[in-house]
Amino acid sequence: MNYLDGLNESQRVAVENFEGPTMVIAGAGSGKTRVLTMRIAFMIDRGVDPFNILALTFTNKAAKEMTERIGSIIGSSEAKNITMGTFHSVFSRILRINADRLGYPQNFTIYDTQDTKSLLKDIIKELNLDDKIYKPSMVYGRISAAKNNLLSADDYAHNPEIMEEDKISQRPELARIYKAYAVRCFKAGAMDFDDLLYQTNILLRDFPDVLSYYQHKFKYILVDEYQDTNFAQYLIVKKLAAVFENICVVGDDAQSIYSFRGANIQNILNFRNDYPDYKLYKLEQNYRSTQNIVEAANSIISKNKEQIQKNVWTNNDKGNLIRVIRAMTDNEEGRIIANKIFDVKHQETGDWTDFAILYRTNRQSRAFEEALRKMNIPYKIYGGLSFYQRKEIKDLLSYFRLTANQKDEEALKRVINYPKRGIGKTSWENIIIAANHHDVAIWDIISEFGKYPVSIPSATKQKISEFVIMIQSFTAQLQSQNGYQLAQTIAKSSGILKELYSEKDKGPEEVERYQNIEELLAAIKEFTVQRGEEDPGTLADFMMDVALLTDADNETEEDKNKISLMTIHSSKGLEFKHVYLVGLEENLFPSQLSINSRTELEEERRLFYVAVTRAEKNCTISYAASRFQWGNLITSEPSRFISEINQDYLSFETAYGTSQGGGGKSLNSGRGGFDKPFTGGLNRMPGSMSGQSGASKSLKSMSELTSKPGGGDENIDIKVGYNVEHERFGKGKVTKLEGAGVDRKATIFFPHAGAKTLLLKFAKLTILDID
Repeated sequence: MNYLDGLNESQRVAVENFEGPTMVIAGAGSGKTRVLTMRIAFMIDRGVDPFNILALTFTNKAAKEMTERIGSIIGSSEAKNITMGTFHSVFSRILRINADRLGYPQNFTIYDTQDTKSLLKDIIKELNLDDKIYKPSMVYGRISAAKNNLLSADDYAHNPEIMEEDKISQRPELARIYKAYAVRCFKAGAMDFDDLLYQTNILLRDFPDVLSYYQHKFKYILVDEYQDTNFAQYLIVKKLAAVFENICVVGDDAQSIYSFRGANIQNILNFRNDYPDYKLYKLEQNYRSTQNIVEAANSIISKNKEQIQKNVWTNNDKGNLIRVIRAMTDNEEGRIIANKIFDVKHQETGDWTDFAILYRTNRQSRAFEEALRKMNIPYKIYGGLSFYQRKEIKDLLSYFRLTANQKDEEALKRVINYPKRGIGKTSWENIIIAANHHDVAIWDIISEFGKYPVSIPSATKQKISEFVIMIQSFTAQLQSQNGYQLAQTIAKSSGILKELYSEKDKGPEEVERYQNIEELLAAIKEFTVQRGEEDPGTLADFMMDVALLTDADNETEEDKNKISLMTIHSSKGLEFKHVYLVGLEENLFPSQLSINSRTELEEERRLFYVAVTRAEKNCTISYAASRFQWGNLITSEPSRFISEINQDYLSFETAYGTSQGGGGKSLNSGRGGFDKPFTGGLNRMPGSMSGQSGASKSLKSMSELTSKPGGGDENIDIKVGYNVEHERFGKGKVTKLEGAGVDRKATIFFPHAGAKTLLLKFAKLTILDID
């Protein structure tokens, strides 16, 4: 068993003791995925049947990597017999097998967020409710929370506390919307993401034979990222493990950051109450980050009261201090970070993929996108519009969905008049009215006009009937053709390929849309090839995979070798050599909504901990003294979280690179610091704090050298012979001055870049000294 040789002692013990309830607390970068992988391989090596193992992850990517690693140890054929995947993917497969028990078709549709919001928008309109009060995204969040707490629409409507909450929020009709939504989804043979967990709980609750079957099938259960499980996930796992109690949960309470979507940190904190005879193992050696980053992160999380104690450490190099940079505005913050990245990339050999900019909210990306574009730095945004959400892709996927499930109303609504068939808005509305009147699916109406009379023109009926026959012909081929063959047939016969091809000469966007369809068909081809000739998979199989993709699974070839921009929530599970953690300001991070509750503030602190521990080599923190919000320039205070880091691990910089506590020395040699938490506003920021050396105080930025109130660039006190520093070109000497006012220019000789003529208004120079 030489595959265990690379494990440290803590990891090895956690791998070898696989009987009974076990909790593995894994600090950031401690190799938990490796432990999970080796534990499964060891179990199989010791005689456990792979068919009896259930491993649950939070991304398809993680499940795929683990399967491949296990396959390299025990053989790929054995590894394929393990039931491994995300909660949603594993339980969607179980639901498809048992769909008839719950009254759903086997090929039920899985609605994504866009589908759900579209349906809710229709329902809100049909109920004559104000969509400014009943915003679809808000309603969706409310329904999602109810399902994650296993509350049906009837449970919701008969819960006095919930009804009172809705009444106080002036949204008393939420229960009616939830009821209508549940009915419409059922009629359409569709489940949303929350249903995959909610309906699995119903299945296991109401059908004891099904529960018993899976309890005896999954004798060994492993759950990754257990701290991120919600109540519905917790209950499923607890039910399945009830017979043998061979359950292993792996996680880190210090990285529990998803309470906003129902995750409950108490699931991991209370594991010992559920299984009193459990075994606890701690993985505390960090293999990812430098000593300074690890120790800084420890000093952050130590401020939380509610946690499982552990001591994360590393044998890695000491590394650089964490840099803290202050910018005057959010736009300046974007420029500074873009320049820092540009410099580091060209000083070191590496790829753009080594860099990540992490922020608290998506809206912060704008300043960084603009700055990166101006410098031609390639970037990608996680959580943006994924490939499978592009219009042309959604259109073709809707044809695929309708082929598998004719009652899928969202898919039908999307494509019944695309490409255009001359079906007017009034005709479509009359069809919906008829469906609601007869309490049947829209497909029932349009496929049997003789049975359900509808007031629409006969020419329109003819066009719709032709559409129905086309979809029925696709459905007839669903089992006889593999996914790729049928996808090609649909793309051509539906008219989508012809429509997009005819638009190709109109411009680059139209060309890209056509190429995206080609890319989709190529993805389906790859899917069938990977499945093998014996079972290449149907189009319905491919659609199930697509429906369950997460942001982490959506990376394409064109995304490679680009900087990553993402929220900190999206960064969990990832790592980068260079991390830029931006917008560290009070009321932004921590969020203004989280500072009045210790529980919520502790989650924000855990989020900060997660952000810092994404960094392998360098971590840079930045904040702005002011930023635009809702059109207004708001002054900001630096985040309390900066002051909570042990100051020994921080180096404060001016905006353009000089150390604010090291007297102009290297970042590792000088330490400035926050001598107490921020309470005094802007005057407490680095650059005006006590303990600063005389040398660093003498450094004057250009903005500090304007002599008169309201004075402009013509008053900047710079002369020939001054030594200055530029953010990109480094140190240099002023050799010539010309022009006046806003047009004043300086010619500066930089030893490493040569002579440069710079417009002083934009040069952002720092005067170092005078010869």
